[in-house]
Amino acid sequence: MLPILVLAQRQRTTKWESGTLEKNQKVGVWEYYSYAANGEQIVTQKYDHTAGKLVYCRPDDKEYLAETEPGKWTNTPLTQAPWFIGGHEALAAYIAKLKYPAQAESREVQGRVVVGFVIDTLGQVSDHKIMRGIGSGCDEEALRVCRTVPGNWVPGRIGSRAVPVRYELPFTFRLH
Repeated sequence: MLPILVLAQRQRTTKWESGTLEKNQKVGVWEYYSYAANGEQIVTQKYDHTAGKLVYCRPDDKEYLAETEPGKWTNTPLTQAPWFIGGHEALAAYIAKLKYPAQAESREVQGRVVVGFVIDTLGQVSDHKIMRGIGSGCDEEALRVCRTVPGNWVPGRIGSRAVPVRYELPFTFRLH
């Protein structure tokens, strides 16, 4: 009699994602969600973790600064915007690691810091820069946290061609 190999697969569904785990690794197509103001669940991304391919992403009609030709950066609409694998909610988990700088807290500094970085044609990130800052240690803290975000990005595309894209990520500092 031949031994039967049973793979330990299980379905995982949370408020933000749904898919199959095999040996605690995501396999197959996973759906990632956001929620509309009325509470309606919206599929923002479907990613095939086995094939390493984006299957679906919610359309994004905003323009991005992209390298359309070698050395030439242009604000342009993309056929496919860059997407963090796991969607906006997975990206928000990194942003949540933000710590309020003591100097900003003592001076009651609040506001939004925007960090820009380049997502290359392989989905890796580099060239982190403060695009808009508020000082008192907040800029440095936003930059520190942004650098912890892994290079789990699906690159932006113009037509079928992947292009480097400058992406801007906002960090909000608010005292409670």
